[in-house]
Amino acid sequence: MRGLTFDELFAMLTAVRLSAVDLARLREWIAGIAHPAECIALIEHAARGRPCPRCGYPRAHRCGQASGLQRFRCLGCGRSYNALTGTPLARLRKKEHWLAYLQCVLESRAVREAARVVGVHRTTSFRWRHRFVPGAMRDRPAILTAIVEADETYRLESQKGSRNMTRKPRKRGGVAKKRGISGELDCLLVARDRTGQTLDFHTGRGQVTATHLETCLKPVLPPDVLLISDSARSYRHFARQAGIMHEMVNTKPGGRARGAIHIQNVNAWHSRFKSWLVRFRGVASRYLINYSGWQRMLDARRLTTPAHLLCAAAQLG
Repeated sequence: MRGLTFDELFAMLTAVRLSAVDLARLREWIAGIAHPAECIALIEHAARGRPCPRCGYPRAHRCGQASGLQRFRCLGCGRSYNALTGTPLARLRKKEHWLAYLQCVLESRAVREAARVVGVHRTTSFRWRHRFVPGAMRDRPAILTAIVEADETYRLESQKGSRNMTRKPRKRGGVAKKRGISGELDCLLVARDRTGQTLDFHTGRGQVTATHLETCLKPVLPPDVLLISDSARSYRHFARQAGIMHEMVNTKPGGRARGAIHIQNVNAWHSRFKSWLVRFRGVASRYLINYSGWQRMLDARRLTTPAHLLCAAAQLG
């Protein structure tokens, strides 16, 4: 029996009146179609001219192929490598599914949903999430300018997925045993300037300190910046030690803004992040920075296609 040609199939589809659900299913299926050569071409284009990932020597010669990728032998150290050596994507397989999976990343799909759409196992989907996202979220501003708002948000510490817990397990949706900010809470520090550039830092558990601020913020703040924060003492100490201008706002009702002196932009980012995080039904503490980086990447709208994400993730660390 002769199979249908593409032209015949296309003619049949155009003759059928498709519902909204049918169109959505068709778009999803088409989005999942990718040839392995397309993914490999993007990877090798992103790695063009890259020096040896081990010794940094700029010259190499071709040395066969493996897993569809060209291998090279370094003329300095003599070791071989390919375009993914030294990147978060090294040794990952099934490249024909990567672009479809990255579309799921852009759509913020859950692990099992992405696995179903792409056609891989859920453990593969989870592994890819924490390889692609950390690679792509390295696309971050090197410095913040002019007026910078800084504030931290806290989430209950989670050991989800851990084989060796350091405390008794609690029911999902539990609460801290101690009131206020304690060692049971993870601290996520976010700094954002008025142009929308954002940086995030996971400072560990408990309240943020001047030492944390010195480590995280000093390298990204120029001397002429104006730092705006709440009235926490650690910001005042940090600004005095760093020699930068600092303004504080009272976060109680009625004192949250004095003209341009406010932290509403960074607080709005916190709100968006927490609302977005609900869909994942719990995030382990060790992966919190990955998720904040994921949200920062989506919020910046610089990497808007699977190809952009793939090229960013395939860069050397």
